Amino acid sequence: MNETEATRASVGPMQRVAVFLATGAGFGYSPVASGTVGTLWGIPLVWAMQGFPVWGQAVYATALTLLAIPICHAAEGVFRKKDDGRIVADEYLTFPVGLIGLPFHPALLVFAFVTNRFFDILKPPPAAQLQRLRGGLGIVVDDLAAALYSLILNHLFYQLVLKATLSS
Repeated sequence: MNETEATRASVGPMQRVAVFLATGAGFGYSPVASGTVGTLWGIPLVWAMQGFPVWGQAVYATALTLLAIPICHAAEGVFRKKDDGRIVADEYLTFPVGLIGLPFHPALLVFAFVTNRFFDILKPPPAAQLQRLRGGLGIVVDDLAAALYSLILNHLFYQLVLKATLSS
């Protein structure tokens, strides 16, 4: 029995569920840009929050972010590697943060997707330092920081560019 088979044999049903969610139903196994591919799951999550008032969107996005922590923590334990690239729940479950208070519009979604991925890859302070935290918290908190940076730019883009276009 090789290491992968031994790991699978020792993983219980709850860990399997955590890995399924952490890998974004398998999107995290993408051989190229798994984090970017996994972030795609964030789009339906953003759509789902559109009927909420802004405070409800903030609560919803916070709940998703908090949900990501134990999911990522459990998957990291299964994969036995710090912030394994197959884990993408941190990307898709924090993505809605970057669109709190903004309309569901294709141009804004594309812009938000790009800014979110940009900040997640660049990891400006304090994101890089926060990533050093242990377990699921360390996996998720740098993505939360990226989503917050993205939120600022997304609101600027909406106010300065898109809002005028949508009004006409």
